[in-house]
Amino acid sequence: MSTDVPTIELSTGTLIPQLGLGVWQADDADTEHAVGYAIGEAGYRHIDTAAAYGNEAAVGRGIAGSGVDRSDVFVTTKLWNADHGRDRTHAALDASLARLGLDHVDLYLIHWPLQNRERMIETWGAMAELRDTGKALSIGVSNFEPHHLDAIIDATGVVPAVNQIELHPRLAQRELRDYCKSRGIAVEAWSPLGGSGAGWGTDSSPNTLLTDPTLTRIGERYGRSAAQVMIRWHLQNGVIAIPKSVHDKRIAQNIDVLDFELGADDLAAIAELDTGTRVGAHPDELNLGARE
Repeated sequence: MSTDVPTIELSTGTLIPQLGLGVWQADDADTEHAVGYAIGEAGYRHIDTAAAYGNEAAVGRGIAGSGVDRSDVFVTTKLWNADHGRDRTHAALDASLARLGLDHVDLYLIHWPLQNRERMIETWGAMAELRDTGKALSIGVSNFEPHHLDAIIDATGVVPAVNQIELHPRLAQRELRDYCKSRGIAVEAWSPLGGSGAGWGTDSSPNTLLTDPTLTRIGERYGRSAAQVMIRWHLQNGVIAIPKSVHDKRIAQNIDVLDFELGADDLAAIAELDTGTRVGAHPDELNLGARE
């Protein structure tokens, strides 16, 4: 990797940059520009997208136009709920690769667990097949709780390399992180800054972290924003973070977190912010788009 962003070695031996750019809810024009700027100018080497985001083609154009070799960029995409099942899973990755303009992704994730356990297990078996073909160098899951992970691991013997989950100071997910650590699963945070909007799950709440007094006060001591404090918190906790932005200034700020370190008192104060409050939906309540 050509930047100073730390990496984590996955169980497959692949190195994943601990900080990347997410592109959820970004349209094609914004995505292409953000990806090109992040890689070509800001120093990012990790891009996270999904079939459901509808912007994989724009991600591919951004990577191609960045001037950085494909081999230096870690690319993640995800399997949508409607594409579970062996044959659909294989076809879905082929379609994602065609849109991205790539011959492989570095990480392929199941986007959400299904309430249909048998089909979810069948899908995980297909993901392992895709890894063996080289079309996905590593495979993992997103939004999986321990009971979902137990189901697929017990049935197949294949342990996900990554579990990407909602994780931020108000939802620190300590028990799930400990479980993943015990299984050798790297944890990746979506909405690492607390998300945007008014919340979209049954028991979710709006994000107030960007103006939280504790984070703001800590940031003032280091000359940093609350967002930068949160990203630093993720890095120091060994979590992979993929904050989303389409604005050059914020993209640059989000990676400008490598030259300071939070102290023990800072980490203790941030730990007090954990209320278990989600901005998104709980995995056990969402079966969006799944086919019967």
